[in-house]
Amino acid sequence: MNFLRGVMGGPSAGPQPSGAETIQKLCDRVASSTLLDDRRDAVRALKSLSKKYRLEVGIQAMEHLIHVLQTDRSDSEIIGYALDTLYNVISNDLEEEEQEENLPKQVDDLGSQFTEIFIKQQENVTLLLTLVEEFDFHVRWPGVKLLTSLLKQQGPQVQQIILVSPMGVSRLMDLLADSREVIRNDGVLLLQQLTKSNAAIQKIVAFENAFERLLDIITEEGNSDGGIVVEDCLLLLQNLLKNNNSNQNFFKEGSYIQRMKPWFEVGDDNCGWSAQKVTNLHLMLQLVRVLVSPTNPPGATSSCQKAMFHCGLLQQLCTILMATGVPADILTETINTVSEVIRGCQMNQDYFASVNAPSNPPRPAIVVLLMSMVNERQPFVLRCAVLYCFQCFLYKNQKGQGEIVSTLLPSTIDGNSVSAGQLLCGGLFSTDSLSNWCAAVALAHALQENATLKEQLLRVQLATSIGNPPVSLLQQCTNILSQGSKVQTRVGLLMLLCTWLSNCSIAVTHFLHNPANVPFLTGQIAENLGEEEQLVQGLCALLLGISIYYNDNSLENYRKEKLKQLIEKRIGRENFIEKLGFISKHELYSRAAQKPQPSFSSPDHMMFDHEFTKLVKELEGVISKAIYKSSEEDKKEEEVKKTLEQHDNIVTHYKKVIREQDQELEELKQRINTLTSQNEQLQATVTQQVSQIQQHKDQYNLLKVQLGKDTQHHNSHSDTLQMNGIQMEEVSKLKEELEEWKNKHELLQGQLREKDSLIEKLKSSQLEMGTTEPSSQTGKSGGLEHSNELQKELEMLRSQIQLQSAEISKLQMENQKLQVMNTTADPALGDSGATAARSSGLEGRLEQEIQELKNEVKALSEEKESLKQHLDSSSSTVAILQDEKSKLQREVAESKKEQDDLLVLLADQDQKLSALKMTLKDLGVPVEDEDDIESGDQGDEDEDGDEEEQD
Repeated sequence: MNFLRGVMGGPSAGPQPSGAETIQKLCDRVASSTLLDDRRDAVRALKSLSKKYRLEVGIQAMEHLIHVLQTDRSDSEIIGYALDTLYNVISNDLEEEEQEENLPKQVDDLGSQFTEIFIKQQENVTLLLTLVEEFDFHVRWPGVKLLTSLLKQQGPQVQQIILVSPMGVSRLMDLLADSREVIRNDGVLLLQQLTKSNAAIQKIVAFENAFERLLDIITEEGNSDGGIVVEDCLLLLQNLLKNNNSNQNFFKEGSYIQRMKPWFEVGDDNCGWSAQKVTNLHLMLQLVRVLVSPTNPPGATSSCQKAMFHCGLLQQLCTILMATGVPADILTETINTVSEVIRGCQMNQDYFASVNAPSNPPRPAIVVLLMSMVNERQPFVLRCAVLYCFQCFLYKNQKGQGEIVSTLLPSTIDGNSVSAGQLLCGGLFSTDSLSNWCAAVALAHALQENATLKEQLLRVQLATSIGNPPVSLLQQCTNILSQGSKVQTRVGLLMLLCTWLSNCSIAVTHFLHNPANVPFLTGQIAENLGEEEQLVQGLCALLLGISIYYNDNSLENYRKEKLKQLIEKRIGRENFIEKLGFISKHELYSRAAQKPQPSFSSPDHMMFDHEFTKLVKELEGVISKAIYKSSEEDKKEEEVKKTLEQHDNIVTHYKKVIREQDQELEELKQRINTLTSQNEQLQATVTQQVSQIQQHKDQYNLLKVQLGKDTQHHNSHSDTLQMNGIQMEEVSKLKEELEEWKNKHELLQGQLREKDSLIEKLKSSQLEMGTTEPSSQTGKSGGLEHSNELQKELEMLRSQIQLQSAEISKLQMENQKLQVMNTTADPALGDSGATAARSSGLEGRLEQEIQELKNEVKALSEEKESLKQHLDSSSSTVAILQDEKSKLQREVAESKKEQDDLLVLLADQDQKLSALKMTLKDLGVPVEDEDDIESGDQGDEDEDGDEEEQD
């Protein structure tokens, strides 16, 4: 005990041993002592010395402590002391007063070296994982801390050991479910270190339900109002989601995006935000940005953007954006977050365009943000965030681009309110170079890949001063360039002009139409200026190259060939290409090309835009080739361009057709899915009904069997009733057949009456024709003969119908007899003996009578067929008569025409005779009068008539 008192700092007699000697003795005691209490006391003493004598304890005691962990598993106290001692030796998280200020690097190396010794045997890490599973607080908590420290010192190596260990990651996931907050919180820290830069472990942790547990912890702790635990959970979520497409998709598919919305519900009173709340909300916004980062695959980003809109997360972010009292760094990060949520998503961009700031009168959020961007008193990072937001709003958004440009056009300018276009023009020509650059880049994004808007922007006119005529926006930009403003301003304007003129021949023509522009560019390129001006020279070379490449040769003085000759004389081709290469070689160009968000350390470094770097990369090569091409090659290239344009038009047409076919296919697929679901529902219904029918059949068979047993002793009586029922059914059938015959009889009589009336009409018409035209007597006699035959046939039909009616009356009488017999047979059913005797006689008589009735029905049907045939023959006869009647009518018409012609000839002859008579009388020749001639003619006719009568 004296030894222990010396170790623990108690009074002792004699000289004090050194720390190394004490540690050596304690190690010997741990290794050699047989009593557990002695070993426990020695390990506890080593723990107390491990912070002060870290190196000595680590070198001498580590092996003994690992042995204790292996052999003394039953005693949780000694295990806890051993884990604490190892943690103190390996960990670099020491108290400040215990660290040596002049040796921080040595301390870090010490922890890393001890970690390397510990994990050299992989069984040590596996043993540690087993100890972490223990529920005892004194074992589990120091085990978690030790494993976290190992991961901090040698992360990749420890991660690999845990990854290959059976259920290694799953064991650690159980820490999040521990009811003791200390262990749960340290478990979050452990998982942070475990998931750093290891996609495989990140996936395993995610599929072990980590998202659900972490979001539950964040909710329990109060979301953004929570403490440091919320911050740790958010950092772990970032580790799991950042640059891990699989986990991002799992997070979205699991509907966890919807659970992020309550994080951003801030109240109206935004005063007095704590530092922890600012940190938490900042991490929450970063987590949203991880899901919609431009570096993610486009499909994954788009699906997350749509999910954020549908769950109301975007609306909540816009509420924070327009709220008052929000800290500046939170507002800046919120703007950046909204930017990436709407970037390239038409639905979200349309919503953002409709957001209004809570002002009087209400102003669009875009206008309010642009006011901040062109205000030089706003923080630099905030202005960069607003520019990024505006760029994201216009990215792949032709509708939004058109709305911005329309606010600049003369027909849409509203003098009562400030528009986005007015703010951009104001920033473009202000005295602040940063506002000039931001406005120029913003306006360039409004023209990005939109040739229509580039042409429309040429119409914009600006009033420079009172009394002077307005100038175009293009001319004003070139005027400011030539005035020798700041480098940042000139770079911004040159980027705007390059974007404006690229792929727009009309804009190039307008630019070249000003005679001062080309000499200014050639002068800037040809001069030997300092390093700061080299960037401007490169951009001037790019602008001149664009003017050549997209030149349509509409201006005679500035055709492609002449501009090339000008470059050759004033600058030199090699010098021009060298100056053009200054852009891509610039350091700021490389930084801007890395990511879309404009992030600059200071305003002076704000020179290049990300989208502009893409344009430079695209045009640098083609401009270099265009400078060296001859006129013949240019012509060939133009022909190739035309061919390619035609080809592109064809391809576009086919793409449109394919798109329409895809839409039709989608519609058909939807219809097929709908019909398939309906078919499945119907099949299920049919199956259900079949089962029900089978149940009913089974029930029916059971009832049938039961009824059969109950009615066996009534067989004779039921047989008689059944026989009588059959006879009654046959009698009813006969009644129905009689009714049918009656109906057919009446129908035949009606048809005969119609035929009679038709024949009478034909007779009367023929008689009329006979009285008017004697010449048609032969035709009439033929018609009369046909009518006589028809009358004979009708008489025959009438006689047959009378016979048929007589037979029908006979059948009715027999039917009445049968009914009487049935009525007499019914009372007799009561007596079983008499019924049997009478039923046999009745059965024979009924069978005979039924057979006779059947025969008569058969005969009637045959007569019906013969009547039908007679009717058909009569109808054909009527048709023949009608044809003959039409022929007779035609002959009568012809005879009338002939008579008219004869009368005309007779009238002409009478006129000629009268003229001849007058001539003869004038000559003195005696001529008989017409009366005498007529009387003579009448006498002759009378004589002829008498002779005919005598004959």
